[in-house]
Amino acid sequence: MTQPKPSLEMLRALTDENVLRALMDHPRLTRAEISAHTGISKPTISDSVQRLTGAGVVVDTGERTTGRGRVGSYYALAPRLGAALVASITPHGVTAEAVDALGHVHGQVRTALEANAGPEAAAAALSGAAGQLAERITGPLRLAVISAADPVDRDTGRLVHLPDAPFLVGDLDPPGVLAGRVTGPVLVDNDVNWAARAEHQAGCARGVDDFVHLHLGEGLGCAVVSDGVVRRGHRGLVGEIAHLCTYGPDGEAMAFTEVFAALGLRLPSSTAIDVPALRALLAGHDERAQRIRAALARAVCGVLSAAVSLADPRMIVIGGAWGPDPAMITAVEKHFQRTPRPVPVTAATLSSPELSGARGRAVEELRTLIVRSAHPAPE
Repeated sequence: MTQPKPSLEMLRALTDENVLRALMDHPRLTRAEISAHTGISKPTISDSVQRLTGAGVVVDTGERTTGRGRVGSYYALAPRLGAALVASITPHGVTAEAVDALGHVHGQVRTALEANAGPEAAAAALSGAAGQLAERITGPLRLAVISAADPVDRDTGRLVHLPDAPFLVGDLDPPGVLAGRVTGPVLVDNDVNWAARAEHQAGCARGVDDFVHLHLGEGLGCAVVSDGVVRRGHRGLVGEIAHLCTYGPDGEAMAFTEVFAALGLRLPSSTAIDVPALRALLAGHDERAQRIRAALARAVCGVLSAAVSLADPRMIVIGGAWGPDPAMITAVEKHFQRTPRPVPVTAATLSSPELSGARGRAVEELRTLIVRSAHPAPE
């Protein structure tokens, strides 16, 4: 049976997408350069550039080629296409950026928060940062990607308050907070999931499609990557490991979060882990330091054994404020290699991985939005 030929409109849309994708990878290109990058004929590229320029999606930069031969004009994405908002909400504050379709960051706003700031303060910081960034860009904030140091409901984007959570911002609703600041969708996920995506794209798990990312910081978390995709579960709460039963300091079964209480490693009046005190113990050589390192390694390995049983990862990545400490990695490896199903353990390598992961997704989403807006679907 003869397959129907694609319509002229479809061919034009595909060509226009190729032109836009080329200009998203390069700040400026001539029509001849676009043709070389895409493998599409120069006349077809010229027609596409004319369409996109007429639609206001692409602009002539006013720059011209130099040297012998015919003078060529440079083209670029139109500044009016706007940017994406990227924000990270942590126990220490809100960090927000505006990023364009080329991946360039246009300003960063940091607002400090207390660990028990509450949803009102966090909402004000997020909204205020978005307002400041909107004034620094040409065009609108077309979408937002948010990283939060709390569980996130995958259907609503609201933060979820679980028992013993160290960072209390209640049921903060980032999509609602940003409704008047951002013209398009608001994507929200927890910081460990974004960190895992970043390590998968550009860190120690690059090229590894099945791994577990364990976060050990003031809070505890885990991301499961299977077939290259972060698995979020029914509500989005995959990896909330604080209450997973593991080995306590004396060998008894105990919730993971309670191990730190038993070892005296919590901040006063909080379930948050005292990171400076813990890191000092990891660096110590006395009997107490060795005992606590061993207790922590056993507890961590209990969590990892559960993760391996359920997810069957190729490797374990350990990140967070104290997880990648060499002494911690060594202790965990030593204990984990004695378990029935050991897998390689490695330290996370990226700085601010949660922001990097969210930024990468924001650029992808913005590019897709720009391509779609160049050829809106018929109603």
